[in-house]
Amino acid sequence: MVIIMANTILVVEDDNSVQSYIRELLLDNGYAVQSSPDGIAALNLVKKLEPDLVVLDLGLPNMSGEAVCMELRKKFPKLPVIILTAKDQVADIVHGFDIGADDYITKPFVADELLARIKARLRQPESDSSKLKVGNLELDKQTLEVKRDGKLIQLTPREFRLLEYLMHNKGRILTREMILNRIWLYSPDIETRVVDVYMGYIRKKVDSGYEKNLIKSVRGFGYMIKE
Repeated sequence: MVIIMANTILVVEDDNSVQSYIRELLLDNGYAVQSSPDGIAALNLVKKLEPDLVVLDLGLPNMSGEAVCMELRKKFPKLPVIILTAKDQVADIVHGFDIGADDYITKPFVADELLARIKARLRQPESDSSKLKVGNLELDKQTLEVKRDGKLIQLTPREFRLLEYLMHNKGRILTREMILNRIWLYSPDIETRVVDVYMGYIRKKVDSGYEKNLIKSVRGFGYMIKE
């Protein structure tokens, strides 16, 4: 069985009509979408939701798009950022890349071009190994197998996605909200307690019977996995 999760895109745009258009375009093409009309709120959303890509306008209230881009590059160096702006001079484009943008599209834009650029940016991480490893724990994203010390561990699809998320962020604390938003896709009827329940399932399967526990509970914050 192949597990496919929708990539989440954060659209940072203060023009309501443009924001709505991009949102509908992305939803129609299978993406999960969050949006923000200003820079400060956008940074808070990135910290909370961990989107897969950000589409960023430069003319934002409260905090400029340039400042947002630089902050994202500093705190989330692997997060793809596509600037979408009316600033179309060569100097503007060069400046956009200088402050850390991965791509730069000028308005007015063609929908197919935006979709193609997004697809290309999201495709780049696929060049990474299909296998994740933390200590003697291995996860294969192609065969959907998880092994510890060579012993196969049976996981449900949701448990697999949750463990993959942890291993992809090994050594980093993931809050319950971050896990909930990534694995349960913002379902309003799901509470953060469900994260604790599923983490209990995974810890029992992954760590039970081993002297060293790989999955750690960080009191007051969330969870992490490390060697």
